[in-house]
Amino acid sequence: MAVEKIDAALLSQMVLTGAYHLSNNAQKIDALNVFPVPDGDTGTNMNLTITSGANEVKKLETDKVYEVTSAFSKGLLMGARGNSGVILSQIFRGFAKACEGKKELYVKDFAEAFEGAVHAAYKAVMKPVEGTILTVAKDTGNKAMEISDNNLDIIAFMEEILKEAKASLKRTPDLLPVLKEVGVVDSGGQGLVTIYEGFLAALKGEELPEESDAAGKMDEMINAEHHKVTQDFMNTEDIVYGYCTEFMVKLEDEKLKDHPFDETTFRNELSEWGDSLLVVADDEIVKVHVHAEAPGTCLNLAQQYGSLINLKIENMREQHTAIVGDKKEAPKEKSAYGIVTVAMGNGLKELFENLGAAVVIEGGQTMNPSTKDITDAIEKANAKKIIILPNNKNIQMAAEQAAELAGDHVRVVPTKTIPQGISAMLSFHPESSLDENKSVMEEAGKQVRSGQITYAVRDTQIDGIDIAKGHFMGIDEGKIVTTHKEKQETAQDLIDKMISEDSEILTILSGEDVSEEEVEALEAYVEEKYDEIEVEVHRGEQPIYSYIFSVE
Repeated sequence: MAVEKIDAALLSQMVLTGAYHLSNNAQKIDALNVFPVPDGDTGTNMNLTITSGANEVKKLETDKVYEVTSAFSKGLLMGARGNSGVILSQIFRGFAKACEGKKELYVKDFAEAFEGAVHAAYKAVMKPVEGTILTVAKDTGNKAMEISDNNLDIIAFMEEILKEAKASLKRTPDLLPVLKEVGVVDSGGQGLVTIYEGFLAALKGEELPEESDAAGKMDEMINAEHHKVTQDFMNTEDIVYGYCTEFMVKLEDEKLKDHPFDETTFRNELSEWGDSLLVVADDEIVKVHVHAEAPGTCLNLAQQYGSLINLKIENMREQHTAIVGDKKEAPKEKSAYGIVTVAMGNGLKELFENLGAAVVIEGGQTMNPSTKDITDAIEKANAKKIIILPNNKNIQMAAEQAAELAGDHVRVVPTKTIPQGISAMLSFHPESSLDENKSVMEEAGKQVRSGQITYAVRDTQIDGIDIAKGHFMGIDEGKIVTTHKEKQETAQDLIDKMISEDSEILTILSGEDVSEEEVEALEAYVEEKYDEIEVEVHRGEQPIYSYIFSVE
């Protein structure tokens, strides 16, 4: 079967098939992460990003290709999570730009779209690194232009593109030494190859698998639940659990080995964090609806069993206000400054608020906020001048993208860790200009040394250190420097490596898995061994990281 052109219907099917195929492989892509840390990482971020784009395409009824690419690009842009998600959104932003005004795509048009994708992606990254998703995009873009005059039909053309994408992916360890050391290919590049595999499947006429029965049953139950809730009269301020949270979990064998799924147990776990809870499961999919105050916690619980797909989180307080016709308050006058920051854990959230943050976005290493999450926070801050502290290098690109969309009154201070974010906030001066504050806060962030204690999700070897699954790791400035079976031993060893003759202050932020006795024992260890060091302790309650350390 030959395909001479791509129309809107076929391109829509390609997008949806690519998104579905990526969703099915998100966990495998996560496993390619160089660091064996328990975060969502590349596969999850790319999956959530492309799902946002695919949802926009699903809403369309059009016979114009450029409207499909435009909607897809818009959805990706607003749903982009993590650096991999932002780069993916830029790839298809360039793809869409090359398709402007085109009702159909022929081989030459298709090739130019791949080439446009490369230009946009490289332009978006300040310091492009080869051996990543960028390289795979570039190599396939070059191949596309090379073969665009060969009179190939669309299917044969896409087969060649996919062949080159896979070859480029295979070469990534030769370009990025850390990949070769750990023995993996680039995870972002694998994600892009997976999407292209979906494109080819759609061109060949392979149908999308039907959605699980769990979804249909859940939709009926959710509608009934919402109908019941809206019949009950209540004041907006009486809503205890403010976020209507819906998502699906694609169960994955690898994760089920460590966390066998039991519907009743999972329902009981979630019930501690909200109400209006509905859980429907079959052999492959679990669909969840819950009203929660901390939706991120519910998502973290779900990720023990598989990959998250089809997320939707809505603010019910705002919805209720609109439905019952509460009197609208007069628009609040904008404050001079508003600081938007990202943190996970009630203790860290309270700490940043006490330091003056206007909005603390729930997220971090385990759940990167999207571009839209950050633009919403900018609006909520309601200030004439806004400063964003991402506090994670994997959130920085989404923050920059949000700042660009919001306007010239927003600046991003590129903090990579929670300690850098805290140090930056302490140096903020309300009388200084945006650019002055950005400069001073960025420099303040660089003056602290950051460390974390977390656990390994798989066996690996990196930087000459053998790491066993389930053991704890000490990370100093982004580099794994120690590992032990016991948490406290790892924490002590990391502190010993971080403290130098010039050190004056050690700040300990304890995680949700750390007891008061453990914190006191660690504090006593430091005070006995380093009597000249001032020790500050805060209950951060962050997930994933048992301890976060800051040395100044």
